[in-house]
Amino acid sequence: MNEKFFELKKEKQDRMINAALYVFGQYGYYHASTDEIVKHAGISKGLLFHYFSSKIGLYSFLYDYATRFVTLELTQNVEKNEDRYFELYSQITAARAAAMSQYPYVFIFLSKANEETHPEALQEISERREKYNRLMVALKDRADITGFAPGIDYSKVGVILDHTIDGILLKHVKGENFRSDLFLEEAEEYIEMIKRMSFEKELQ
Repeated sequence: MNEKFFELKKEKQDRMINAALYVFGQYGYYHASTDEIVKHAGISKGLLFHYFSSKIGLYSFLYDYATRFVTLELTQNVEKNEDRYFELYSQITAARAAAMSQYPYVFIFLSKANEETHPEALQEISERREKYNRLMVALKDRADITGFAPGIDYSKVGVILDHTIDGILLKHVKGENFRSDLFLEEAEEYIEMIKRMSFEKELQ
């Protein structure tokens, strides 16, 4: 990419990034159209390729930018020594909301990228994708599972949480006038409800 991209006004940078996150997140690498990206960004195709010489160059930049940005939000929002299961999950969700306040489609993009199979895209992102996924697994693996009520399968609780929060995220992002604070408010209600049903120590 052309480093002069970062000399643009932040509003224009973010407009281009958000447009690319949206289109790649909707269609994946192969089916994403640069015509649609520039339409959503409100720029010319020539300008897009001035900063990103090719579609794969844009995709590679976008994946790197998205994972670095999300990692930074996790660092800022998740306490280093937090290991209580639901508190940790709640802090991770707060980090997601913080990231989405600037880039609403970032997790839709990352989810789609996690399923990406196109050889050209995989050649660019596979190593970084593995590194990002290892980070996310390690973050969740530090959670203390000893407080779950007898008979509760903590791994299934994790699946329920992930599907629930991802569903809420998708509903809010696809709605009109997205607000990350409203996403977080609803997500925290569900996290607290599942916590009360699952976590024995919290009920004593």
